Amino acid sequence: MPIEVESPEQMGYSTIRNNLSESSYTDTYLRDISLPADLRDLLLCYGSHLGHEGLREGIVTDANIVGGTGLNKDDVLLTIGAAGALFIIATTLLEKGDELIVVRPNYATNIETPRAIGAALQFIDLRFEEKFALDIDKVKAAINPQTRYISITTPHNPTGVCLDKSELRQLAELAEQTGVYLLVDETYRDMVFGEQLPLAASLSSRVISVSSLSKTYGLPGLRVGWIICTDRQLMNRFLAAKEQMHICGPLLDEEIAFRYWQQRDKHLPRIRADIRQKFESVKEWMRQQDDFEWIEPTGGCVCFPRLRRPETGNIDQFYRILLREYGTYVGPGHWFEMPRHYMRLGFGWPSRESLEEGLAALTDARQATLTGY
Repeated sequence: MPIEVESPEQMGYSTIRNNLSESSYTDTYLRDISLPADLRDLLLCYGSHLGHEGLREGIVTDANIVGGTGLNKDDVLLTIGAAGALFIIATTLLEKGDELIVVRPNYATNIETPRAIGAALQFIDLRFEEKFALDIDKVKAAINPQTRYISITTPHNPTGVCLDKSELRQLAELAEQTGVYLLVDETYRDMVFGEQLPLAASLSSRVISVSSLSKTYGLPGLRVGWIICTDRQLMNRFLAAKEQMHICGPLLDEEIAFRYWQQRDKHLPRIRADIRQKFESVKEWMRQQDDFEWIEPTGGCVCFPRLRRPETGNIDQFYRILLREYGTYVGPGHWFEMPRHYMRLGFGWPSRESLEEGLAALTDARQATLTGY
């Protein structure tokens, strides 16, 4: 899944007028975070290998307020983004010949890293025709003595479909019964449109939560993510893996992240309101569509529509016209090991004006391929 060469960062944002490929909220400026003057006195030494104590304390405090979880700061390990967390988990839990159960569609980190280790992947395919719902019976049937963990995402990237509380608890119970771990990437947890689920790691010591500041808060440049797990022995192994990779996190990034987290209650309501308004624009566009169809997401800031009649028109030409003629970019389905007539459409990152222009461009580019452009 060689997607990075096709990413907006590598192509250059200046070549894309309407970037609808991003899976995060709009990027945040440093000036939007109130930073005290004493930040210049920060000693740039090796920091705590676990990560900034105040930030770890803040993360579990918020989780405890929402769900009464009883977590403490020692259940949190800061990482270089959620990608770093996923890499640490895979390299700690998997060896050649082990197996991983992973939901598909999925993004490269959850697929290519285990493959590089030599682990076998058991896919649980989410089907459009089944509204991308996760079949827990299929997960249970896929578990065997070589299975080390189950990897899920909720809200799901790229579909935006969410598990409910009962489903999450069933998966946690399944992990306990079978002795495998359950990895839950819940980086969009603060973006659900309905009731917020409990923090997954609070349900069992067999559950590992992963999140970051990148997606919901628009802070991917800080590279701050985390692992939460109440299995202290396993967390020590994760810490050892982190130390072998980069010893500790970037001290300045973690300090700025901590200051942002202290102001989180100021930023999050604004972010949620903006996401909902942009989501309404996407829903209105979909209501008018004959060329595209979707499963409406229930959380996050991405969706995964597809072309209704992929056998008509040229898919590659559609993407070429979309970018070259309309300056609009989406994430094609092959990013997620899915057919290219699927596409991830991110509605959180662009401005409302750019989003609406990009949506119109999708319609026009599709029509161009059908009329022999």
